[in-house]
Amino acid sequence: MADEGKKLQIDDDWKSQAQAEKERLAEQVEQSGPRDLPAADFVGLIQIIAMQAVVGLGGFAGPGGQEIPANLELAKHHIDMLDVLDKKTQGNLTPEEKRLLDTTLHQLRMAYVETVRGAAPTPGASPI
Repeated sequence: MADEGKKLQIDDDWKSQAQAEKERLAEQVEQSGPRDLPAADFVGLIQIIAMQAVVGLGGFAGPGGQEIPANLELAKHHIDMLDVLDKKTQGNLTPEEKRLLDTTLHQLRMAYVETVRGAAPTPGASPI
């Protein structure tokens, strides 16, 4: 048998290559993490709270297009939070920030009243 003289070679180098690749990918994840987030600012805060109010008003459809029922208690809570923010920041906002907050509060309050009266917003159609 001619194969008896041949030795089996095992390539252990793949382990070190896999480890190096794993370390390289981990380093990329660490470096790219925080840069993917938007800057923290007042406008973003208003948008986050307003979005939760819109969800509470039933202004979004579910993933399959199914209707998500309104949760008026949740909507009122988030509208009230924006009102607290308005009162606590009085005199400290730029004209653009004040206008955004006032407009957002007005639109959410009107949407809330419409929802309470039975004219629920169309799922997927944002009231603001």
